[in-house]
Parts: sequence; C-alpha cells; structure tokens
Amino acid sequence: MQSVETLNEGLKRAYTITIKAKDIESRIDAEVKKIAPQVKMPGFRAGKVPANLVRKMHGDALTQEALNGSIQESVDKAINDNKLRPAVQPQVNLSEDYAAGKDVVLSMELEVLPEITTPEIEGLELERLTVEVSDKEVDAAVEKLAAGQKNFETAAKSYKAATGDQVIIDFEGKIDGVPFDGGKGESMAVEIGSGQLIPGFEDQLIGLKANDDTIINVTFPEDYNAENLKGKDATFDIVVGEVKKPTEVKIDDDMAKNFGLEGLEQLRGLLKTQVEQELNGLTRTYMKRQLLDTLAADHDFDVPSSMAETEFEQIWQQLEQEAAREADPEAAKAEMEKDREEYRDIAVRRVRLGLLLSEIGHAQGVEVTQQEMQMLIAQAAQQYGPEDREKFTQYIQNTPMAAAQLRAPMFEDKVVDVLFEKAKVSEKTVSREELEAAIEADPEETKKKKPAKKKAAAKKAPAKKEAAKKETDKKPAAKKADDKAETKKAPAKKAPAKKAPAKKPAAKKAPAKKAAAKK
Repeated sequence: MQSVETLNEGLKRAYTITIKAKDIESRIDAEVKKIAPQVKMPGFRAGKVPANLVRKMHGDALTQEALNGSIQESVDKAINDNKLRPAVQPQVNLSEDYAAGKDVVLSMELEVLPEITTPEIEGLELERLTVEVSDKEVDAAVEKLAAGQKNFETAAKSYKAATGDQVIIDFEGKIDGVPFDGGKGESMAVEIGSGQLIPGFEDQLIGLKANDDTIINVTFPEDYNAENLKGKDATFDIVVGEVKKPTEVKIDDDMAKNFGLEGLEQLRGLLKTQVEQELNGLTRTYMKRQLLDTLAADHDFDVPSSMAETEFEQIWQQLEQEAAREADPEAAKAEMEKDREEYRDIAVRRVRLGLLLSEIGHAQGVEVTQQEMQMLIAQAAQQYGPEDREKFTQYIQNTPMAAAQLRAPMFEDKVVDVLFEKAKVSEKTVSREELEAAIEADPEETKKKKPAKKKAAAKKAPAKKEAAKKETDKKPAAKKADDKAETKKAPAKKAPAKKAPAKKPAAKKAPAKKAAAKK
C-alpha cells in the first residue's frame, strides 16, 4: 500500500492510496484456505473441495470482502503513518475505472483536529452564587403541588363554563362535512385553558352550559401527528353533558397522605430537598457559564468545518421544530433566517469549547468508566421500544463515533467538576431572582473579554423559548452554547403533537420518597 498526500490546507487533508492487485489476491487466497474445510460439494468429501472450485463458487463474495478489508486496512494505515487525528469519519472513494485484478486507487479526504496547547487551568477565578431555601420557597412549592391536584364538582345546569372549568362532552369531528377516523368520542373531560387540545378547541367551550349543543371550528396544526389531518380545517359537533367547577384543595396532612406520606411536614421536607436540588442546579449553571466564557475568551483557533456544520445543523433543526409550533411558523422561520450566521458562530463556539474541554480532560486523566458507559447506554435505550433496545445497544457498541457522542455529556461534566475544584471560588448568597437574572445576563466583564462575533454565544435563552420572541431572547438554541460544549446527546424521541379532541391523561405528580436521599 502506498499513500501520497495531495492536499494539506488548514485542517483539510487529502491522500491518494494505491493498493496492489497482488495484495488483494493474497487476501482472497487466504480466505479460500480458511473456508475450504467447511465447503461441501457433491462428489467431494467434506473439506476436500479443491481451492479453484471454492473460488469459483464464492469468488464474487470473496473478492468483495477482500476489497473492503483491504480498503479499511489501508485507510487505517494511512491515518497512522501520517499521524492524523480525524475530526470525522474520512470520506473514501474508489476510482471509477477500477476492475477486478487491477490495482486499487482510492482518494481519501478528511479534516483533522487542530493542535491545541493544553490550556492553563491554574489561576481560574469563579463566583458561586447560592440561594438559601426559605419557608416562602417551600410554601410556593406546596401550593403549586396542591394546584395540580384540584378536583371538580358538578355546577348548576344554568352555570356557563369559564376558563379553569371542566366540561364533559360528546363530540364528532368532520372535514368538509365528512366524519374522520378517530374524531368521535363520548364523555370526554376537557379542562378549559389546559392547552391539552389543539389551538382554538378549548376556547370555544367557554360559555356553554349543561345540555348545550354547538359546532366549533378549528384548524389542525401543520405538525399534527396524523398526516391526513395536518393543516386541515375541521368542525366538531359538540354536546355538553355537564360543566364542573374546580374545588379548592386544602393543604393539610390528608393531602400529603394522598401521596403515600405520613403528613404535611414530611411533604414539606421532600419539597425542600427538591427546591435545594433545583437551586443547586442553577448555581452550577451560572458557574459553568463563567467557566466556558473564560475559556472561549482566552482561546481562538480554527475548528474543523465539518464538526461546526454538524453542530449548526443540530441547532437549526431545533429552531425549525420550535418555529413550527409558533402561531405563525413562517414569520418565526423568517426571524431565524436573519440570524443564521450568528447561529453558525454559536456552533463554532460549541465545537471549540468541546475540543478545549477534551484536551483538559485528557491532560487531567478524566475518563468515563466502562460501568458508567453501560449505564449511559441503558438509559438512552429506554427511549426505544423493547424490540429496538437491543439493536440500539449493538449500534452504540459497534459505532465508535456514536459511543463518543453518548459519552460526551458525562465526560464534559467530569471535566467541569475538575476545573471547579482547581478554581479559586468566591461565595455570595443571593435571592433566586438575582441568581436567575445573573444566568440570563451577559456580564460586562465577559463582553470585554470575548470577541464581538461570539457575543451571542454567552447568552442563555430559557428552555423551549419560542424562536420569534423579542430581540433579547430570541435565541432558544443558544442556551446550549453555554450549558454544553462537546455534548451531543443521543436523539430523543420527538414529543407527540397535541391531539384534538383526544386528550393525554395528566399524571399527578408528587415528590418521590427517594428524593430526600438524593444529593
């Protein structure tokens, strides 16, 4: 095998690789000898079939297998001989004029990882903002939990339904006057204002009384999960069985016992632990934001364009999904397009930070153990059905890049923990509002340090914020530029679109008893 470099420009490399025909023939001969003892043919004893007949019977398959093996082996050797560190899987193409029995000529193109000097981590200074959990915070958590457990009682027949009420309806949906499959039901409970049904459905129930019948008009969303209903105008014939008003839930020991607890004090204790965990998460987010901003400000190097493009595509796909859920999807997409280049800058920042954290992690001996990796695989596999979990597990185990993608979030968290331990950390107690404002803000000191074009990468947009919001918070995907660097999580299942009129059951939530043991 011979390899000749044909391109060396920035992080891009290209090679021409030649594999001698005699090397492939030798590989085929070796494979014939290997399988000959198992080949059976009429007129020959088992294992005594001549090699030339074995080759005649399985020649095409053996040639293809030998060719594939030789190509993979030659690519690996070229990478090792030239001391390359591929950023992504190399692109390999076989010469169009190849024919069996001739030398194999390949072209290999790839991008390599940049040479990065291990970042100095001594002298890092970070601020830890902490919030003490007050009784007020716990009271709010208890009240929120109680609000989710409300019951309903039947109202007088003359009572008109309002937002927050529950309406029991029979319904039949039609498109162009023709009923459609799945559009009919009886005695369905609809809570007005819950947002569980398609836009416009619940609002048109306001003002109805028991025994009323009416026709409501709706339009199915463009991202509705039934192809035959997407974007369609529909009518629903509605008959109201009864209207129910919400009843106040009393916060006492009995409410706590409904969750399997001993009493209200135990419930408050569990909720206090959950609030502490939430606030600790916000504290970590703020510290991590400072850390990544510092690294981004102090390091500027070229990153592989293929990695940046992959990251950008993930950001853009998330934005498109969010825009599709907007009241005016086209306007939201138009707003996105205005900032396309800024999102590209965010993608570059993510990749650069990922490479920096990777370099720091390897220098500090950080690793994800085999046991931890098995746990990650098992957790990720839960998003698939039982029949697909084994396939997913095998895919991760047999695909190094997919395994690296799954491993990255835990590896990054471990590196961040190491940097927290080595940093000089100042402590400051603040309110929740002050902590949240600090996370949202783009500190002036950080602005001075960062290159102007990366300014947006330090901003945090709240999770699932719509893409067409006001100027200061219209970057929903930008949040991950701060909370994630090399993290590329395994794809999660897409959330089901809202249905009408079928309603997803609202599961009652309560703090698990185990929550108190978590740190």
